[in-house]
Amino acid sequence: MTTPTSGGSPDEYWRRPDASSERPPGPTASPPARGSGYPGPPPTTPPPPGWRPPVHLRPPPPRRLPPQDMAGLDADEQRAQRLTYGVGTVAGVVLVVLVCVLCSRLLF
Repeated sequence: MTTPTSGGSPDEYWRRPDASSERPPGPTASPPARGSGYPGPPPTTPPPPGWRPPVHLRPPPPRRLPPQDMAGLDADEQRAQRLTYGVGTVAGVVLVVLVCVLCSRLLF
């Protein structure tokens, strides 16, 4: 982008040109001639009755899922939660000890 070097206000560059000034010739779209071009989609006809292929095989009904052991699921979830908290606690302690060791080396 270039900025104008002539005097005047800095906003002069961004003002619209006068309406009386001549516009540069731009691309003009001419409307398509009648009778030429795309004639449109072909007409549609409804399908004849019974147009679907016959079904010879029927899939078997879905199987029943085994019953869920809600007490067992809750116990497994609690064990997993304890393990997650334990790993997080160990990681936190290791990080605190590491920061203390690094800070003590910087101070002493």
